[in-house]
Amino acid sequence: MSDLAARFAAAQARIKPVALPSSDMLELYALYKQATAGDVTGDRPGMLDVRGRAKHDAWARRAGLSRDAAMEAYVALVARLAP
Repeated sequence: MSDLAARFAAAQARIKPVALPSSDMLELYALYKQATAGDVTGDRPGMLDVRGRAKHDAWARRAGLSRDAAMEAYVALVARLAP
């Protein structure tokens, strides 16, 4: 496991028990998905699926970000949110 992957995994474990506002949760979700799955795939959920649509949009805003850059951004965000 690379150093970055280890820090990414540690950040996931560190942030899990922390209660966060939905805006921070969406940002973490988008960075996690970009780091693990790459650019967003699938159709955008319909208007009635508010949660799914918000998650899709947050992830889509990260399109083009490399896997390593997304991991670094995730680790940095966790460091800011859970010092």
